[in-house]
Amino acid sequence: MFNDSDCLRILEQAMSTTADFAEVFQEVTESKSVSLLNGKVIRASTGFDSGTGIRLLAGTNSVYVYSSDNDIEVLLKLAKEAAAAIKGADKGSIEALKALCSTSKATVEIDPMSVPKTDIVDFLRKSSDFALNYDPLITQVASGLAYSTRTARIINTRGVNAEDTTKRIRLSVETIATKGNEKQSGRVAPGTMRGYEFINEYPLIDKTRECCDTAIRMVNAGYAPSAKMPVILGNGFGGVIFHEACGHALEATSVGIKNSYFTDKLGEQIASSIVSARDNAVIDGEWGSYATDDEGNTSSDLLLIENGILKNYLIDELGARRMNSKPTGCSRRQNYSYAPTSRMSNTYICNGESDPKDIIANTEYGLYCTQMGGGSVDTSTGDFNFAVNEAFMVRDGKIAEPVRGATLIGKGQEILKNIDMVGNDLKLAAGMCGSLSGGVPVTVGQPTIRVSSILVGGREKGE
Repeated sequence: MFNDSDCLRILEQAMSTTADFAEVFQEVTESKSVSLLNGKVIRASTGFDSGTGIRLLAGTNSVYVYSSDNDIEVLLKLAKEAAAAIKGADKGSIEALKALCSTSKATVEIDPMSVPKTDIVDFLRKSSDFALNYDPLITQVASGLAYSTRTARIINTRGVNAEDTTKRIRLSVETIATKGNEKQSGRVAPGTMRGYEFINEYPLIDKTRECCDTAIRMVNAGYAPSAKMPVILGNGFGGVIFHEACGHALEATSVGIKNSYFTDKLGEQIASSIVSARDNAVIDGEWGSYATDDEGNTSSDLLLIENGILKNYLIDELGARRMNSKPTGCSRRQNYSYAPTSRMSNTYICNGESDPKDIIANTEYGLYCTQMGGGSVDTSTGDFNFAVNEAFMVRDGKIAEPVRGATLIGKGQEILKNIDMVGNDLKLAAGMCGSLSGGVPVTVGQPTIRVSSILVGGREKGE
């Protein structure tokens, strides 16, 4: 990392024309990953990356430059070029630099960087050996472990001098079942801001068995019907629908340019009165947490929706300027090659009052989705579609036959209002989110919920 005087030299060069704000973002990342396919190592790597990004703002105009060359003269030249490109009315000032504030939300007992790769391979191979001998239908097993330590320092013209360290580890196991030309999968991919002790404690064989059972069930299942019907979304990764169809529409990235269906809706009812939701970046050890965001702001536990009422947006510095508001500590970026923008962290629907068993028992007919897949959403309209990786029909208040090939289709704002039961079994699940500032670790989550009506895309068996 540069010393304070070098960073100030970069800021002075950046502010030499008409910028009213400038920021220096420095980053150093160490990483390790191992991947196996059917018990054989297909990739094992250790990486190191560092670089610097420089951002200038003039009102809502923005210029961003970056380099992996941390030579001070190279960065001064970049800052000068950025200053020449920015278009503003008045030159801003540089406030006195505060004392360095270092933070972290990681709780690491065993540093994964110190664990031999042979130990990691032996651990992952246990999953492959078990799955390939579990059932003849299991034909492929992919497993992997990835770990990273990232230290980011932010210095800006408001005197911010902050440094945040994140340490993340993630395991993945995916099994494939094959029957004729049909293939179906089961997958788990837990992630946390802990150390290798997380792996030592993980019930690998039990989770691998669950993956096998899911893949086998789905490859033998009939197809889901196509119709509008009540849909029960299981806890944990079921929250990906709220993340994609609603969470992104609450980010200043879209709200600030009036490209969200939630624009100008603060204080209005946007969801069922039994729905509350948060974006909480301050949970110690959680995959999507951080103590200081990538603009140097303290992270927050942000109440997004309370009893159906929209309470807050996710706002970064540029979004705050566009919205005449204040940043909410949610600015993130994949690395120094991206300018920061508003992003989610640990985003979830809060616990309700219903027992999950009662939600099923009170559903005469519908679809119970236990594992969600990928999907897409248009934040300007709310239109979304999501694949369902594992689902069951519900008949007469009981879980019935498994079905495959289901897709959920609808509008985010309509789904929120159609939630009529919320369980008390909140669960969080790790994921990755891609947006304008690259891919960042996020957590999605929810208790079991029921939506009174969603269009299910599928087909009857034999079609």
